[in-house]
Amino acid sequence: MTADTPVRKLSIALMTIIAMASPMALNLFVPAMPDAARDLRTGVGVIQLSFTAYLFMLAFGQLLSGPLADHFGRRPILLGGLALHTLGSLLAALAPDVTLLIAGRVLQALGGSAAMVLARTIIIDIYGREGAASRMGYVVMAIATSQAIAPMLGGYLNLWAGWQSIFYVSLGMGIIALLVATLQLPETCREKSDSLRLGPVIQRYAGVFSSGGYIGYALSTTFIAAAFYIFVGTAPYIVDRLGGSSALFGTWFLAVSLAFMTGSFLSTRLARHASADQVMLLGNALSLTGALTLLGFALGGELSYATLFLPMAVVTFGRGLSQPNAQSAAISCSPTSAATASGLMGFIQLLTGSVIAQLMPLLLGEGVLAIAFCIFLAPVAALGAHYYAVSRQRSPEAEA
Repeated sequence: MTADTPVRKLSIALMTIIAMASPMALNLFVPAMPDAARDLRTGVGVIQLSFTAYLFMLAFGQLLSGPLADHFGRRPILLGGLALHTLGSLLAALAPDVTLLIAGRVLQALGGSAAMVLARTIIIDIYGREGAASRMGYVVMAIATSQAIAPMLGGYLNLWAGWQSIFYVSLGMGIIALLVATLQLPETCREKSDSLRLGPVIQRYAGVFSSGGYIGYALSTTFIAAAFYIFVGTAPYIVDRLGGSSALFGTWFLAVSLAFMTGSFLSTRLARHASADQVMLLGNALSLTGALTLLGFALGGELSYATLFLPMAVVTFGRGLSQPNAQSAAISCSPTSAATASGLMGFIQLLTGSVIAQLMPLLLGEGVLAIAFCIFLAPVAALGAHYYAVSRQRSPEAEA
């Protein structure tokens, strides 16, 4: 047991670094999308593909990364993913048109998917279900930190040096993560799968789906994430219509991201005193409160930066509490296929996000009230999915 201690400490430190690369790349570009659309002489729907394609490839990449990591091990898949992510950042930075920009984003996401899957999986490998929830909070907190920094940093970089400069920051982050992982990352997979044939892979996914409570926990975290995707897909254009700049969006978005980071930090503390399901319920209830407040302001026609961003901060604070516990609970439902379970969960969440992102130009046409109502529906659905997960785990079939 003593021999494992240095590896455990090292893995958590590594995962917090690695976990930041992909969400940083995703969110840096968000405030610059309106200016990039004007610069590349394209429409909102086309430039939105740079965000949608990222989420879409992140989803399918996680679906592939899970079985690959269960078969070949965590280390080679993670290193290959980080290398691909870095290459995509370089391509996007040098892109002369929107087509190559989107291609660079696709490569970024395909590589970043491995980091997102394996950051969660390695923690489960090392700590198991009992110790994973609090440690998962640190990874989520690292993602929240990158989300807090990225929109503000991206907004100011866009204002001062143009939107291309944003991708050079992603390039630097990718190089650092790749070097650190290459030098220090241990292999944590203790039992590799013996086949990558389609039949056994489908059987593993079917086994994960049938695990008691898995789909409920996975959908719960997906629905809460959907509220964030709706907001981040529309808020830059709302701020633009209000006459604000990308830097102003980034500054106000800091409140949303810091709330997520605070919730993630508190989840690591609450895990010592309450069960994962109790913390999830608290987080989802807080998200519902924030969404109701936003809907109330929208119904009253009181649109301002404060009434737009501060209620959303409450939504994401609740998400910070619920997400680490929902993710660790979902992955732990299938301990023999942890990477597959993690990848499938990421696929469900990000595929949903990519669909939502591409629908946002249509939702923008319906106005702020429609946006606020959709955000309100997200925590309602998350509470329903969580209830289903708990009931499945308590059913006689799950106990058997």
